[in-house]
Amino acid sequence: MLDFGNGPVLLITFGLLLAWAVRALSRMMDARTMDSRLPPEMVGYMDNEGYQRSQEYARARLRFEAFSETASTVVLLAFLWGGGFGWLDGVARSFGWTQTPTGLAFIGLLAAGGAVLGLPFSIYHTFVLEERFGFNKTTPAVFVQDLIKGWLLAAVLGGVLLFAVLRLFDVLGPEAWVWCWLVYAAFLVAVQFAAPIWILPLFNKFTPMPEGELRAAIESYARANALPLSGIFLMDGSKRSTKSNAFVTGLGAKKRIALFDTLVTSLDQEEIVAVLAHEAGHAKLRHTLMLLALAMVRGLALFYLLSWVLRWPEVFTALGVQPSPYFGLVVFGLLWTPAGLIAGAVFNAISRRLERAADAFAARTIPSPKALAMALRRLAVDNLSNLRPHPLTVALEHGHPPVLERIRRLEGASGQED
Repeated sequence: MLDFGNGPVLLITFGLLLAWAVRALSRMMDARTMDSRLPPEMVGYMDNEGYQRSQEYARARLRFEAFSETASTVVLLAFLWGGGFGWLDGVARSFGWTQTPTGLAFIGLLAAGGAVLGLPFSIYHTFVLEERFGFNKTTPAVFVQDLIKGWLLAAVLGGVLLFAVLRLFDVLGPEAWVWCWLVYAAFLVAVQFAAPIWILPLFNKFTPMPEGELRAAIESYARANALPLSGIFLMDGSKRSTKSNAFVTGLGAKKRIALFDTLVTSLDQEEIVAVLAHEAGHAKLRHTLMLLALAMVRGLALFYLLSWVLRWPEVFTALGVQPSPYFGLVVFGLLWTPAGLIAGAVFNAISRRLERAADAFAARTIPSPKALAMALRRLAVDNLSNLRPHPLTVALEHGHPPVLERIRRLEGASGQED
């Protein structure tokens, strides 16, 4: 049991509780923002029963998120104050390995414990919450397969990156932060290239879209807007959920278009091309490269700050562990939690700006912006979207502008054209 007068532990505790309180306030404000009146933009497209059901879904998700967040914070604080980190460090060191493998074991055991504790929440979310509102199509077999694949993928990719970072810090000390960042930057680029070819197909089946009017319309749009394609694919999203989406992947000259099979059945041809135009906007405006560069800048700052934590011996003593790069990484993650909310809000604000730019690109390159506005309406109805999120929730959690804002902008652009 740790000393309650322990400065570093009190600082970590305050940060964790502050982050929890901000998220709790966000959810409380989100619940208060809900209005029983159907938004004017949805009149004629959503009935009152459907709107009330969307609010029920939003409230159910808020309750679930509040409970899971509170439970995880309580468990983490109990582990912290109960000396759990020191105990786990002792377990990892008992294997008798050198420092880098010991660090991999420590962080691996910590991650495994978190995954096991989070499993009941994942099961409830999939098979109770999503099932209750008619979204879930995931079978227990698919759920288990996804779980195992996700764990293995995290172990392989995360393990390689973690080994490189820990090894560099072990050899070079705190000054290794620049080299660690270079490895991290190369890892981000490699994942961008690997994801559409090797990673995403591990979880979903991508089938080339058959010849027909829809494929011809997509290819015609791509040619008209100089969007080079390496393929148009249908993704079997329906095996997990009824929700819909679409995306364009690839960093090179060739782009891949992937449409959820649920999207094709929910929207008409003009609306599908409009959704594709939004995704094409991200590709043409190089938003993927911008976000990748932003992630690299953020990573540079984080590794620099991590190097300062490694020079803070008192924090290791306070937590009852021997100084080590791997535990410094964990401590930094704990200390970063409240600052991460601010960094996340900045990242989300940039993302929302890019989404507005992609909408504007689509509005300029399709016959009528109203097609994308209609697609957004249909998707909001089908997905039971929260139509009136509180600004604090938008700032903390939303990478997209609220759907009603997007509809108003698109219909304003359409009105200017008319």
